[in-house]
Amino acid sequence: MNRYMQDKWSWVEGSHGMRVQLLDTLSDADLAFNPGGQNMTLGALCREMGEIEYSYIQSIKTFEQNFAYRNPEAGLESNLAQLKAWFASMDAEMKPTLEAMSDDDIKKMIDRGSFNVPVDVQMDIYLQALLIFFGKATVFVKAMNKPLPKQFQDWIG
Repeated sequence: MNRYMQDKWSWVEGSHGMRVQLLDTLSDADLAFNPGGQNMTLGALCREMGEIEYSYIQSIKTFEQNFAYRNPEAGLESNLAQLKAWFASMDAEMKPTLEAMSDDDIKKMIDRGSFNVPVDVQMDIYLQALLIFFGKATVFVKAMNKPLPKQFQDWIG
């Protein structure tokens, strides 16, 4: 087992678990919520986070970051079951991809376009992207007057 899996994978797994908890509190109707202004719907925000996760998975496979992917699945933004299944499949893909890496692989650089980072730092940046998503999603959930899961209350606010 490589150093990243020993030291930090639990952070990724815990964050994915928080996302599952959040999605479990929502309904298909909630995904259509838009707090107004230039904001997207909650479903679009979830789709966007999925596209970001996809980009990070591909980056640890190819050592190059590309944010161009857009999921073409019809109805994804309005169907909670589809979103959950997509996230579950990506979560299941990320872990073995990282597990298969050696400690030397974890030190390899990923080209992010304007700068390069090693795989372990790339995963730290991914965790930051999840936290940003959680912050945004919290605003949506609070605007709908829905309760947040306890772990969200404790960790995000």
